[in-house]
Amino acid sequence: MLVTELLVGSALIATASVPPGAPPAPAVAVPTPAPLVVGDGRIVRLISLGGAGTDGLLTRIASATGDAVGAVERFWGTDWDHEIVVIAADSQAQFVAEAGLAPSGNWADIAAVSVADGVDFAHHHATGQRMVFAPGAAGMSAGSLRIVLTHELFHFAARADTALDAPRWLVEGVADFVARPPEPLPPDAAANTALPVDADLDVAGPQRERGYDRAWWFARFVADSYGVDALRRLYGQACGPGHGDFATAVQRALGADTAALRARWAQWLTR
Repeated sequence: MLVTELLVGSALIATASVPPGAPPAPAVAVPTPAPLVVGDGRIVRLISLGGAGTDGLLTRIASATGDAVGAVERFWGTDWDHEIVVIAADSQAQFVAEAGLAPSGNWADIAAVSVADGVDFAHHHATGQRMVFAPGAAGMSAGSLRIVLTHELFHFAARADTALDAPRWLVEGVADFVARPPEPLPPDAAANTALPVDADLDVAGPQRERGYDRAWWFARFVADSYGVDALRRLYGQACGPGHGDFATAVQRALGADTAALRARWAQWLTR
């Protein structure tokens, strides 16, 4: 299975039931003998769905979880679930079923997802949260696996603060901002100075990869130009429960209109 190492996805859905026609996950999943404790007492439950590669993948995830939790807490704070569930699938069919993805979809370039069975926004609580890793994640480098883990952990942490109709591109861009170390923009970064849109993430392959990159660049641009606190405010205004339209969110969080924002974004891309 081909997994694009720095391309990850998150299923922004309130329920993650097994889709009709999807092969069921194994009836028995074997957790590690004892949960891992990281950070300020967060419990990490590592669950294998069987197979030869899952135990090794979970061992690598366990070694990177402390740093991932630290990165999420530095950006998002500590007010999120203290029990983290990580599941490693042995086959693509298991991954699709456990993650609640459409069996007919093209998920070959998705290394992991973060899903929940339900979200009670009024009480700021999500149930059945879990991060599910595809079998191809076992072949990722240590750095890329850390990025995927941190990206999905941000989705996990922000679940109760992320509306179901939030702009996916911004949700993914902020997750990548938390997870990915800064690096120089490619020479053609300024070829498209329009603001990102959700459709950029819908087509598997190079288009989706570039869509994730542009969403990440936008989050970096906001943090560079307005501050990290402003990026967090923008996420709340544009992606939180009861959010308004993007233009209103930009005005409230950044004190700018979208025309000025886009002009400044274009300048940032060509810096």
